[in-house]
Amino acid sequence: MLKLFITLQVAALTVLTGLEDRIVKPPDERGSVTIEQVIWAGAVIVIVGIVVAAIKFFVTSESAKIK
Repeated sequence: MLKLFITLQVAALTVLTGLEDRIVKPPDERGSVTIEQVIWAGAVIVIVGIVVAAIKFFVTSESAKIK
């Protein structure tokens, strides 16, 4: 009976240690800053493209009105 109790205790401690490592240690986030910067850069490029297209459309339409 003592052998079973010791085996169960060791198994429980192993599981708890594994869970503690997952909870206490933050997940590996290497590269997340780089990915975030790439996403922001892409968003800025898209916004700038939209602004340039709007200005080009406005200038072209206004220049067509000149006689």
